[in-house]
Amino acid sequence: MADSTVATNRRAWHDYFIEDTFEAGLALEGPEVKSLRERHVSIQEAYATVEGGEVWVHNMHIAPYKPARQEGLDPYRRRKLLLRKSEIRRLNRAVQQKGYTLIPLKIYFTSRGHAKVQLGLGRGKRQYDKRETIKERDFKRRAERDLRDHQRR
Repeated sequence: MADSTVATNRRAWHDYFIEDTFEAGLALEGPEVKSLRERHVSIQEAYATVEGGEVWVHNMHIAPYKPARQEGLDPYRRRKLLLRKSEIRRLNRAVQQKGYTLIPLKIYFTSRGHAKVQLGLGRGKRQYDKRETIKERDFKRRAERDLRDHQRR
């Protein structure tokens, strides 16, 4: 059974140069897991921080699971990410450098049923970088189309 993707942050690839990716477990409460399985989650505004030797994800919205009692669970609460100590130290060093940030790229369930987050270590793109990326993507698309049309003749 393949990994089942719950949510992706496609905007992150547009706004950041993603230099490295990490897989982290996600510490959730019971009803949040059921809500995740129903894909009631948004990571568009989410980011991660390293605080006190732990990694936390902020602004990830997991909608309340309707059939469960939701007393005291904030949909935007910060959630702990589960990583090895060596990975946390490496991320902490990288984030302390100027311009680096941790962005959740994807949330998925493994074949064993564990909720995972793919974190990207990235630097923010400037406006001219974004225009360059769009220009390159359009050029590749045009070249592939021309090649495909040429092969049909």
